[in-house]
Amino acid sequence: MNTINGGTNWTAQTSVTTNILSSVHFTNDNIGWAVGWNGTILNTINGGTNWMPQMSGTVSPLFAVHFTDNNTGWVVGGDYDDSVGIILRTTSGGVNWTAQTSGTTNILFAVYFTDNNTGWVVGDNGTILKTTNGGIDWTVQTSGTTNLLSSVYFTDTNTGWVVGDGGTILNTANGGINWTAQSSGVISGLSSVHFSDNKTGWVVGGVQYTVGIILNTTNGGTNWTAQTSGTTNVLSSVHFINKNTGWTVGVGGTILKTTNGGVTFVEDNQTNLTPNNFYLSQNYPNPFNPVTTIKFTVPANMNGEKSNIKLVVYDMLGREVATLINEDKQPGTYEVQFSAGSSGDATGLSSGIYFYRLTAGSYVETKKMILIR
Repeated sequence: MNTINGGTNWTAQTSVTTNILSSVHFTNDNIGWAVGWNGTILNTINGGTNWMPQMSGTVSPLFAVHFTDNNTGWVVGGDYDDSVGIILRTTSGGVNWTAQTSGTTNILFAVYFTDNNTGWVVGDNGTILKTTNGGIDWTVQTSGTTNLLSSVYFTDTNTGWVVGDGGTILNTANGGINWTAQSSGVISGLSSVHFSDNKTGWVVGGVQYTVGIILNTTNGGTNWTAQTSGTTNVLSSVHFINKNTGWTVGVGGTILKTTNGGVTFVEDNQTNLTPNNFYLSQNYPNPFNPVTTIKFTVPANMNGEKSNIKLVVYDMLGREVATLINEDKQPGTYEVQFSAGSSGDATGLSSGIYFYRLTAGSYVETKKMILIR
């Protein structure tokens, strides 16, 4: 999606891929990159009018991308099948991507650089890595948590924040030599963090069908205050262009904008159209623990009749784990939650890769999801 008027109107762009896209970064109005599943890296030089694939050299999911200029950038990701945290670097705007040695088996979910040399990546099991030479070497930093860390942001080479599962917010004032936990006041997963200066920042996350969480601080995180999102959808990313104007996006096509620092957020209403095709979305969040949301679309048929829908979860061996839906559905878009149960329960599922399949007549589509305990 693209806007040229601050979000009053959003226009769909053609991505040239059917893979799930998880992150986007632009260095100016025209030049940007998007990354996603199956090693997808896309690049545009005309503001998204055209997107061209770049060769990543991997088929693993890629979760985040960050560039410091039009040539130099990094992508991170990983897959439990490969048991390696992936870091890719380019100095040619993505013409060539080179794998860097992360030194971790944990999946990496976010990356941020303050210049061409100094940067951080974060990931599963409380992983924080830092480099001071553009990624030639990566050093482990002590986070003090085993929670999944999903986002990292620095305002300078010393001052930064990391957020993640369990309401985790970490802060450093010395480039990550020490990380200190800040009180978020929530226990839900936090997905994204952004600061407009060293004092003023926002964090988003939430619990699907319950609340979309927005937290704000004006003192560097000493205190975090909940702001009213007005949505029950999980919020996955946040970005501000100054202390007043910012956007947050989330599940179900949610786009919220504020022009007063988050005192009020206004939802960008999406037009509801009768769908023309079946569609199975990637579950969110993914990886997940223990609950995730699966969204699918049922199109109108010629006779105006309902369609019989079956949505089933399988393990790696093809054994049926759960039947989420087996009934007739009217045309429209639906969301269903899948719970892997508690790790302490006899019925709780173990960490690993699972598949969910949507079947409707001759239409069959399967997607992969990852459970992390």
